Amino acid sequence: MTIQAVVFDIGNVLLEWNPERFYDARIGEVRRRALFTDVDLVGMNERIDLGAPFEATIRATAKAHPDWQAEIHLWHDEWLAMASPLIDHSVRLLRALRSKVIPVHALSNFGVDSFALARSTYDVLAEFDVTIISGDLKAQKPDPLIYETLEVASGQSGDALLFTDDRADNVRAAEARGWRTHLFDRPQGWADRLVAEGLLTPEEAA
Repeated sequence: MTIQAVVFDIGNVLLEWNPERFYDARIGEVRRRALFTDVDLVGMNERIDLGAPFEATIRATAKAHPDWQAEIHLWHDEWLAMASPLIDHSVRLLRALRSKVIPVHALSNFGVDSFALARSTYDVLAEFDVTIISGDLKAQKPDPLIYETLEVASGQSGDALLFTDDRADNVRAAEARGWRTHLFDRPQGWADRLVAEGLLTPEEAA
């Protein structure tokens, strides 16, 4: 079947997401390692991605860890600095696809409030034909429900969809549904795949 739509993950595909790098710059690597050992920030963020309120969840986590309150508050207060920068080549690829009237969808683990903040800051996040965010659904990749929801919303399924994500488990879940997939490592690799699939020319994918 001809590819009918392209599905983008957001974090580390369109938008860099590296909290460790952010904290290394703010408090140093040694203190960052201690922070991430003492406080389950990854688990906190997963709860937000599953629909827990952004600010309240972070404030509650900070209250529960008084020795790290200031550092935990940064996850909310400077979140945009943490979720940056845009991956410019990926943005160009998305817009090149759209210029050829190829539907482009988003399928991302993202909190409701944090996605609203990102979308108000990064125009490209408002350019999808269908946007499925885990916080809205209260289910996150690689749960099959989130993939099924995109299929229903878009009216497309199986190998009509080409999906890219930077996590292998998320890619495998899409493959299990018959989607075509690309494990994102760098924008050029994704550009090469779009050219190989006949969706873009080398010039359009530059």
